[in-house]
Amino acid sequence: MSPHEALLALRHYLTNQILGQERLVDRLLIALLADGHLLVEGAPGLAKTKAIKYLAEGLEASFQRIQFTPDLLPSDITGSDIYRPESALFEFQQGPVFHNLILADEINRAPAKVQSALLEAMAEHQVSIGNSTYPLPSLFLVTATQNPIEQEGTYPLPEAQLDRFLMHVKIGFPDAQIERKILQQARGIALHGETKPPQQLTQDIIFAARKEILNLYMADAMEEYLIQLVIATRTPAKYDAQLAQWIRFGASPRGSIAIDRCARAHAWLAGRDYVSPEDIQAVIFDTLRHRIILSFEAEAAGIDQEQVLQLLLDVVAVA
Repeated sequence: MSPHEALLALRHYLTNQILGQERLVDRLLIALLADGHLLVEGAPGLAKTKAIKYLAEGLEASFQRIQFTPDLLPSDITGSDIYRPESALFEFQQGPVFHNLILADEINRAPAKVQSALLEAMAEHQVSIGNSTYPLPSLFLVTATQNPIEQEGTYPLPEAQLDRFLMHVKIGFPDAQIERKILQQARGIALHGETKPPQQLTQDIIFAARKEILNLYMADAMEEYLIQLVIATRTPAKYDAQLAQWIRFGASPRGSIAIDRCARAHAWLAGRDYVSPEDIQAVIFDTLRHRIILSFEAEAAGIDQEQVLQLLLDVVAVA
């Protein structure tokens, strides 16, 4: 089975388990294939936690869930040096971050000091404790969730940490037809147990797929289109007066890299060997939503990132 066939089989399994959240499933796979991290925002009960759990079951990979709470300490995530009286030495005890797939549940429940404990791990794939540095697994994916409804007792993620996430995905409620299927599925699981994946994907398959994606063809015109979209967030006045009123700070080069990697993964999952404008447009909302900062005028007028990014697509022509 080729890497592409294996990933399509995994996507089929996930969409059958996580009903009505095809967008979330696709973004999870794109993050996995683009070697990035995912921030998922949605109300409770929308299968955010189940999605990463089922993804872990479909891979030959270790999984760890971390429940973020106000009393959590950085060492509860990274681990710490433990004194061993029998040897009179300190020994490093690994924390839960030393797994392949990490679910940071309700990440905005913990203060900034704890949130920042993930920064080095997410950006450098390593953890530093004292004078020692410990590498994380080659396959390492952090999926963080946050609840947009309940804001009391939460700590908004600082921009530095938000920028570490490859994508910021927002999910909503299912429609009536999907709700009925969810009820039927829940009864089936209660009676017969959960469905297991037909086979687990090896990590070698994931790494092979990543190489294929990086070698995907992107025409110079597509690369120019991508660059102009990002530049327009930094110098919006050159593109549109309304856009200039709405954007206070634009995306960094990390945003350009995120669009490039995600657009390639999106095209690869669709079975194409080249990147099209549709691939770039399909991922730009999730890759730039958390990387642009709106002006006071935009916030006062009730303008959100979705409207700003839609205007961005309208005013920047395809090269």
